[in-house]
Amino acid sequence: MNIKCWGARGSIPVSGRDYLKYGGDTTCIEIRTKDDEIIIIDTGSGIRELGKKLIMEKRDKFSILFTHFHWDHIMGFPFFRPIYKEGTKIDFYGCAFEQGSIEEMISKTMVSPHFPVNFNEVKATFSYATVCSMSFKVNSVMVTPIMLSHPNRGLGYKFVEDGKTFIFITDNELTYKHPGGLNFEDYREFCADADLLLHDSEYIGEEYDEKRTWGHTIYNDALRLAIESGVKSFGLFHHNQNRTDDAQDAILEDCQRIIAEKRSTLNCFAVYQGMEIAL
Repeated sequence: MNIKCWGARGSIPVSGRDYLKYGGDTTCIEIRTKDDEIIIIDTGSGIRELGKKLIMEKRDKFSILFTHFHWDHIMGFPFFRPIYKEGTKIDFYGCAFEQGSIEEMISKTMVSPHFPVNFNEVKATFSYATVCSMSFKVNSVMVTPIMLSHPNRGLGYKFVEDGKTFIFITDNELTYKHPGGLNFEDYREFCADADLLLHDSEYIGEEYDEKRTWGHTIYNDALRLAIESGVKSFGLFHHNQNRTDDAQDAILEDCQRIIAEKRSTLNCFAVYQGMEIAL
């Protein structure tokens, strides 16, 4: 698997000189399988640039997995250029829970008066698969979902190909159990011995005091999950919209201090827009 981040920001896109290192686009991850098939996680604003690249590469078949349907994770869909191209085929996977269907959730991004083109007017063809709990295959990759602890519910995913494991869990509150959410121990078991974990690490302690129950995690708790589950590499993800590059660097430095104190061998980094990881 080759993994590329097209957006690591949470809640809303940001821009400016304070956000150049980690980027300002919201969640979008691209996975290239060993057969060069394309799996996309979420359609945040980062998918706009990915779409431009896929058009240049003349690619017209993808699978898109949704973690959930909060605005920052779907807002880029109307700006994903391949959907306006005849011959594009997209297989959608996700779970809408009690909120309707995947098609309904996506089509709402293109509703008048908020967007000038109607969902029914795009030229791509779509298929929809509801995957709330059972493992499933996408090309050569086995995918296993896990429930998020997040308002309105959602899914994290484990991707396994040729013995390598990548786990993506964003918008997950480790120390507060939302309806449908799991216990810390359940997430630790799910992540055990993974090669790579990207996990929501949006808050510092002072912020969390005010925003408990909002569905996100203090970076210290996400780091604890990574250390206790024995993952090889851990990426801080879903950076707060107000987190400057310098402030994110400070969080990473503190994580590395904690790792050294615990004499852990964990490789820890903060995910940045454009980052590529090969497993």
